[in-house]
Amino acid sequence: MFDPRSITIEALESDPFPIYARLRAEAPLTGVPVANCWFATRWKDIEAINRSADFTAASDEAPVNEAFGRPNVLTTEGPVHAELRGGIEPHYRPKKVASYIEALVRPIAEAQLAPLLAAGGGDLMAEYFEPISALSLARSFGLSAVDVATLRRWFHGLSQGAINFERDPARKAQCDRAVAEIEALLLPLLARLAREPDGSPLSHLLHSGMPEGETRAPERILPSVKVTLLGGMQEPGHGAGTTLTGLLQAPEQLAALRADPDGLMAQSIDEGLRWVAPIGTMMRTATRETEINGTSIAPGTAISLIMASANRDESRFPDPDRFDIFRPQTAHMSFGAGAHFCAGKWFAKAQIEIALRTLLEAVPNLRLMETPVFRGWEFRAPQALRVRF
Repeated sequence: MFDPRSITIEALESDPFPIYARLRAEAPLTGVPVANCWFATRWKDIEAINRSADFTAASDEAPVNEAFGRPNVLTTEGPVHAELRGGIEPHYRPKKVASYIEALVRPIAEAQLAPLLAAGGGDLMAEYFEPISALSLARSFGLSAVDVATLRRWFHGLSQGAINFERDPARKAQCDRAVAEIEALLLPLLARLAREPDGSPLSHLLHSGMPEGETRAPERILPSVKVTLLGGMQEPGHGAGTTLTGLLQAPEQLAALRADPDGLMAQSIDEGLRWVAPIGTMMRTATRETEINGTSIAPGTAISLIMASANRDESRFPDPDRFDIFRPQTAHMSFGAGAHFCAGKWFAKAQIEIALRTLLEAVPNLRLMETPVFRGWEFRAPQALRVRF
């Protein structure tokens, strides 16, 4: 019998999928001491928890609370969650995204690609996908003057706080430095937007639903701004890098996509997001004594819903560890579920598509220089994606 006490953070960071497979088979709902919470690893258990009124997102154990503050859109429920999400969501709905995404992302992608074309290749994670993701989110959100280096520093710093289940002081310190930089820039900007609204999501967070002449206090929205910055900068870039990794390691699938991009692009992206979820977990807490598919759960139990594991559940996805753009299309969990379903889903998928199309259209002969190494369990992506053109 697999003992969850044997799980280490290093094993999860290196390759969590064999651990998840054993947990699905032997201990699908169980405490994992090193992560200071329970893991739910099967699709049906995660689905049941998401649907149950006996669980809440308002978790005291979620690292994001200490890292970003409260209230934040990830760990609130009810009217407060609706208020915070309502300040962000309108700019990222499908029709709205379709109205601006090409004009926003294509020039950023072309500008990032130009030096790589001149050099004949490079690291697509550090020099292409992550910068596109960071700049696209920042420009769409209302941060027009922040450079790539700063945005990537914020993104990597924020991520260390959001995944700090083990309460590592070094991770906390890195996150705290990013938070201090963000607040130093945002507080004067928010003060200006309070006086001079500009229609950006940042401005909307301040003004939406407020009585005339009033705005929300910056402290009310800053935690959700940090959540949005992290998720919006992280998921599209890492999803794009993962999808291209899968394609480069399956040349026949890449050739098929090149031959029919309009027919195969959307399902290629969804397969990349399923295969390696960029954001692998969501936290929920039991509000009372309850039972999920035969497992008793005590009130106050914090459970990490391992969406990355659900995406490889054998009962839902045949041969789940294989990247296959031709597999029958079935919904994955990489954007979460329920009321906390990712508001940026359509923005992220559209951004990934433009980044991939721009690259593949410009580079007919794309070759891996080395096998990409993935790291992470809460956030997982290739650490580098070095290619030649």
